Amino acid sequence: MVETLTTKVKIEKAVLVAASFSSNEGSRIKEYLDELEFLASTLGLQTVKRFTQKLDRPEPGTYVGKGKVNEIKEYVRSFNIDLVIFDDDLTPSQLRNLEKIFNCRIYDRSLLILDIFLKRAQTAQAKTQVELARYQYLMPRLTRMWTHLERQRGGTGTRGGAGEKEIETDKRNIRNQISVLKGRLEKINKQSITQRKSRAKVVRVALVGYTNVGKSTLMTLLSKSKVHAENKLFATVDSTVRKVVIDHIPFLLSDTVGFIRKLPHHLIESFKSTLDEVAESDILLHVVDFSHPLYHDQMEVVNQTLSELGASEKPQLIVYNKIDQIKPEEGEELDDDFESKRLMNGSNGNAIHISATKKINIDKLKSLIHKKVKEQHLKIYPNYLEPKTY
Repeated sequence: MVETLTTKVKIEKAVLVAASFSSNEGSRIKEYLDELEFLASTLGLQTVKRFTQKLDRPEPGTYVGKGKVNEIKEYVRSFNIDLVIFDDDLTPSQLRNLEKIFNCRIYDRSLLILDIFLKRAQTAQAKTQVELARYQYLMPRLTRMWTHLERQRGGTGTRGGAGEKEIETDKRNIRNQISVLKGRLEKINKQSITQRKSRAKVVRVALVGYTNVGKSTLMTLLSKSKVHAENKLFATVDSTVRKVVIDHIPFLLSDTVGFIRKLPHHLIESFKSTLDEVAESDILLHVVDFSHPLYHDQMEVVNQTLSELGASEKPQLIVYNKIDQIKPEEGEELDDDFESKRLMNGSNGNAIHISATKKINIDKLKSLIHKKVKEQHLKIYPNYLEPKTY
């Protein structure tokens, strides 16, 4: 543990572990670990070391090979590491074996994301959804040496010597909690369905995208109301809906949870009701961090998730954000016609490059949104006549 001199807050130290199983993955392993480190820092952890290995397939018992396991073990013991975090999901047997070998807590990617969601959730619905997903994920992964529920209970140390009876007690308690949470979530979901039905006569626009691409910043800009936004992954977990009017035509704009590579299955299932804001929307604003080196991959992750939600065929406007963070190529200028100069020729008005923080191209974005919203508005109100301006 590291203790800061000013606040006396103990910061847990973590090491990251990733394996590549193809030449394609090997070239991207640094970016993957950068994201994993960002996730760890979002949870308040300090990353002190990275370990990588190329493999044909994961080792059944330990995920990485024996030599790499010994290397990590030696480092963990030498530097008093609190957590070892894997950039993939571990099987229950891998988790048990690694905890015994390293004698510290083990996080895989899903558990890390679930803990972040648990920390970020604000509304009763989001908290219930995350708790349910976390319990479902933890059920088969309880081990003798460590119960991950300790973090939720407020503890940070291991429960040495916990026996099989205690594990069975934990499992029984988890089953009971899952039953209670499912019942609570069913009631909340019924209320959400009623709320969404009341919005049926208004065009609905949903902001979607990878986590930390600037959706909440754009939401604040378009709705002119304060929405929580910060440079951390999953700054938004709860759905936020605001009424927006552009050129006399109203619509509802919703900001939803960001997607991410390898989003835990249980989390998607538990958040289905919240993500119905996406599934039931009329238009999707797909926000992309254009400055990110793997933005194409991130777009693919979002499109795959939209497909899982049955929303892949909805009208989309692709909003390439953060152009202020890009260095122009030689002879290229970031002016009002930027989107026609790089990659987007022939986009037919379905894409635009902007900067939400610097307010670049925002008026043009509003014009494109208005055009798409008006098309949907006329389907609801075919006799609508736009007010004349004098």
